Amino acid sequence: MKAVALKRYLPIDNPESLIDVELPRPVPQGRDLLVAVKAIAVNPVDTKVRAPKDKIEDAPRVLGWDAAGVVEAVGPEVTGFKPGDKVFYAGDITRPGSNSEFQLVDERIVGHAPASLSVEEAAALPLTAITAWEALFERLRVPRKSPVGKPASILIIGGAGGVGSIAIQLATKVVGLNVIATASRPESEKWVRELGAQQVINHFGDIPAQLKAIGFENVDHVLILNDTDKHFPAAAQVIAPQGTIATIVENSGPLDVSLLKAKSAGFVWEFMFTRSMFQTPDMAEQGKLLDDIAHLIDQGVIKTTLNKVLSPINAANLRQAHADLEGGRVIGKIVLKDF
Repeated sequence: MKAVALKRYLPIDNPESLIDVELPRPVPQGRDLLVAVKAIAVNPVDTKVRAPKDKIEDAPRVLGWDAAGVVEAVGPEVTGFKPGDKVFYAGDITRPGSNSEFQLVDERIVGHAPASLSVEEAAALPLTAITAWEALFERLRVPRKSPVGKPASILIIGGAGGVGSIAIQLATKVVGLNVIATASRPESEKWVRELGAQQVINHFGDIPAQLKAIGFENVDHVLILNDTDKHFPAAAQVIAPQGTIATIVENSGPLDVSLLKAKSAGFVWEFMFTRSMFQTPDMAEQGKLLDDIAHLIDQGVIKTTLNKVLSPINAANLRQAHADLEGGRVIGKIVLKDF
């Protein structure tokens, strides 16, 4: 089968950083689905895993953790899917990724693809939808039902990226939160407002001062989607007493969580691979939430965040997508389709 892989961890402008290869088609076992991959999306995790380091792989390593496709075959223990089913999923970071014609993925972390979307529109969703959903409803514990009275508030730092684009929609259209998103350019501000953000501030500016200027001394929730080291002090300053801060971005230095003590405020991580990496008892919750996302899409409540399509799926186009992401100015999601 065709695949895009790496053997060395190199800068993306090196043509050997991602290469076209031929690999054996895998065989499903246990609860595995064998999926014929039709479209893939690229995420910051891809660039972080591929980042230059002094390591050489013995065999080609396939990256990629966002896909939409069709079930080709199933393992003997599969109960929820059959050949021919259209699916979407983010996969498992401990297994070969989706940048290949066929991929094995555990059925528990797979959803039935939205019927109303094209394959490339569906591929833009899984990783960011899982991350945003878990961050809001499981880490920040935002109630799924709309609040009574004055809506709770959330500050989403990095609103125009993939996760932010889904989190804004879930927070406004599913829960009814008052969403303040950050964006630094006119086009990204326009994007987050179209997704439902009621207020927009600039993450390169003084966040507490900007919030105060629009009438917020503090906010009930903060979701950090870029540069945790930079934004944690501001988040700690603006979080409401008994509020919670969540982040998806690793820190490079110590974070002073003592800033949260007087407020009895919380700080929590969201990493969407936790369930599959540790085979948690509730691993199937990811498949369920993807089905919920598909229903919300098909009902017209939320929409895909696809913003750019490249074709075909090959090393040259994947290198371009990685370079775009590393440039730090991508709005929404980049998708590749067709081998």
